[in-house]
Amino acid sequence: MNTDDSGGHESGHHHGPLLPMALAALGVVYGDIGTSPLYAMKECVHGPHAVAATPENILGLLSLMIWSITLVVSLKYLVFVTRASNQGEGGGLAMLALLQSVLAKPKVAGAIGIIPGIIVFGACLLYGEGILTPAISVLSAVEGLGVATHTLDPAIVPITVVILIGLFWVQKRGTATIGKVFGPIMVVWFLTLAVLGGISIAKYPQVFAAANPAHAVRFFAANGWHGFVILGSVVLCITGGEALYADMGHFGRKPIQVAWFALAMPALLINYLGQGALIITHQDDVAAVTKNPFYSLVPDGPFIYPMVALSTAATVIASQALISGAYSLTRQAVQLGFLPRIPIRHTSSQAEGQIYISFINFALAVGCLALVLAFRDSSKLAGAYGISVMGTMAITSTAFFIVCIKRWKWPLVKALPLYLLFLSVDLAFLSSNMLKLFDGGFVPLMIALAIFSIMVVWKRGRSLLAAYFVRASKPLDEFLNGLREGIFRAVVPGSSNERVIKLARVEGVAVFLTSNPAGTPPLLMHHSRHNKALHEKVLLVTVVNQSVPRVSGKRVETEKLEAGFYRIRINVGFMETPDVPQALRAAKPELDFECNVDDVTYYLGRETLLATEHGQMGKRSEQLFAFLTRNSQQASSFFGIPASRVVEIGMSVDL
Repeated sequence: MNTDDSGGHESGHHHGPLLPMALAALGVVYGDIGTSPLYAMKECVHGPHAVAATPENILGLLSLMIWSITLVVSLKYLVFVTRASNQGEGGGLAMLALLQSVLAKPKVAGAIGIIPGIIVFGACLLYGEGILTPAISVLSAVEGLGVATHTLDPAIVPITVVILIGLFWVQKRGTATIGKVFGPIMVVWFLTLAVLGGISIAKYPQVFAAANPAHAVRFFAANGWHGFVILGSVVLCITGGEALYADMGHFGRKPIQVAWFALAMPALLINYLGQGALIITHQDDVAAVTKNPFYSLVPDGPFIYPMVALSTAATVIASQALISGAYSLTRQAVQLGFLPRIPIRHTSSQAEGQIYISFINFALAVGCLALVLAFRDSSKLAGAYGISVMGTMAITSTAFFIVCIKRWKWPLVKALPLYLLFLSVDLAFLSSNMLKLFDGGFVPLMIALAIFSIMVVWKRGRSLLAAYFVRASKPLDEFLNGLREGIFRAVVPGSSNERVIKLARVEGVAVFLTSNPAGTPPLLMHHSRHNKALHEKVLLVTVVNQSVPRVSGKRVETEKLEAGFYRIRINVGFMETPDVPQALRAAKPELDFECNVDDVTYYLGRETLLATEHGQMGKRSEQLFAFLTRNSQQASSFFGIPASRVVEIGMSVDL
């Protein structure tokens, strides 16, 4: 990434023609924010926290929505935050990887650090949003049936449950095929938003006065504390805005900007203005209109049913974006060392980003269904929604500020005013949403805290384990010197005495995977001590996770040592899945012997964690780390190694 502020940070991979990519971005990137008209205005004028639907209040609410969308989505994200890309990739963990080289290392061994910790917590909040978005979006769409006829009210929750089950069930088939229709459906959706809003505006064009921010100021002056509380509902008009940054790597910055300014933003603003105009012109029947302002825009008659169908399709697409985002976030976290190895299945041979993670899919499905069955109403779910969104946005503002001053070297006088502007808006919305903490707002926080705790423990455990292996290793030169004499000098356990072991060399190639790119792997010493034999050719392989999405330079580095030893370093980006056999095939031209990759033996370590009171980690933390280690994906599967060619060697470790 460049260190200027020009926005030219999209290197890394080809996206495609501008207009087709902009069309695709409509379906994936703007599905979430595009379905916000279903419930945003409704929550402001209907329910326990609503304000009176007077013409003055409606103009004030519309003014808040217009300027929230403009400041947060258009200015903050599309103009500024999307510049902070890591080879074209966006999102919290991509930004963290971008900052790793400029942030100070934490003093405590294995600790994440304050700034990385904040960014990681922001990423964890997205899991909560991944559970909430399908629940509230699909439920609010199906609730349109209740506008058509109250006889269908009892069927709303069961229909929502069936749709959600179907949505999560089809995930294992991949989104490559269904993704082709996302864009066209969302074009129809946004055009429908604009048409419905435009018809209503034509009857009361004075509603355009809401573009004057003075109406927002008057709204706060007239409503006081209640005006501040209602920000927790106004925020719903920008939920999903953070998704455009997280999904930037799929499409590129330019297509996302084109899709927003050409269609998504105008359609959203027209629809919100149309809802406001409808409420203002129906003051005699305001209670009926405010119960569901969006569906009240639909003309009377049978039109409501195709509208419900289109709304449901749009919300399913919006949900798909968050589900796919959770998969990508999980893979990034695994590759960056924040989560245990999890089975990741590729659903497309052409698209690297098309992946499926069964455990995450199951967890999201259970969470969504539990929320729908527990809350049974989109208005009740709305209370839980804003905290995760605004928490993520506030953390993104802070991370972007750090990128400006640390990575791009902006002067403080340039970066600070921008940061204060963004943060003041974020914190106003966040503090208002915190008032709904006990109305369901605790749900995403509890989810985020649980995942964050797992990430902290795993990261520290892996760091301490790596440090343990470094201490347990000995200089490789010392080991190779012994090999020249055909011996291995092993330390007798419990003493400083050495035992000389005759070491036979046998035909074949052995591959030892080690996280330490220097020294003699403890696994190799353990094997030599117990088996008293070693293959003629030994490859010491280290998989190095780089802080870039995809490695564009030399992926495999080979170094010839002595006595038939070779050190191989495999570089992998955090958006890539490691494949050790494939990397060894790529390294064959640099080896001076005939290496049949299908006939090598892979040696992997399996650590048994003792979890006693004596380790650095603490008994409880080490017990959790041990549990995560036992239940993580086998290293052989994660690295693409055939199970039939693997030998595992057990070692006991106390961290």
